[in-house]
Amino acid sequence: MFHPKGPSFLELARQGLSSTVEGYNLLAPKFDYTPFRTPDSLLNRVVEVVAEQGLFGKALDVCCGTGAAARAFRPAVKEEVVGVDISPGMLAEATRLSLTDGPGVPVRYEYGDACALQYSELFDLAFSFGAFGHILEHDQARFVQGIYRALKPGGRFVFVTGTMPSVTSPIWWMARSYNAATHLRNALINPPFIMFYLHFTWPKVRPVFEAAGFSVNVRENLFDAPFKRALLIEATRPHGPESASIS
Repeated sequence: MFHPKGPSFLELARQGLSSTVEGYNLLAPKFDYTPFRTPDSLLNRVVEVVAEQGLFGKALDVCCGTGAAARAFRPAVKEEVVGVDISPGMLAEATRLSLTDGPGVPVRYEYGDACALQYSELFDLAFSFGAFGHILEHDQARFVQGIYRALKPGGRFVFVTGTMPSVTSPIWWMARSYNAATHLRNALINPPFIMFYLHFTWPKVRPVFEAAGFSVNVRENLFDAPFKRALLIEATRPHGPESASIS
């Protein structure tokens, strides 16, 4: 549908009628040939900006999918990158793709729920791309708090988001139409498929980060088209006693 090696319309329909995990298990072998995969151009630009202040020890890719971001961040990391995801199919594909990695720090993948991370002060850097639509609004605090706990004091969580588009924008209407269709699908079919757009926009989610204890820096005008309006968010876990506020 999107690429000769990508999923067909029927395969996408089957995915959409499956649960979130099973849907991504089905999509995993062809995921990198869809527009749902974060483009390398955006990933590489984020890595370039983040690495300006030096290399990081250990990094965590939250909701790693097929590992595109984990692989992109290897040049900015000194020790290792750990990718975590809830889909065994996506983890298997990420592991398969890692077999062709050239020289650089190792990348390993672990099964885990992004809203129930079990790490404690292990990472100097965390990042997540293309996954916020899977985090329901009532789970956003748990998601952010888990990342906070996973970071060492002074560690950073970086991600890209945007502001809410105008209601006159085609993007707003497409996103709302998709969300409405998904809500209807979930009302009729169990288990649900969790993926919604425009639920993690800025500055709407800023209070979630500040409540978790992060200090936040927002960087604009970093990206070329079609991502010119995208924002790079750097959320830092402070040093000192305040860094233990939710641990």
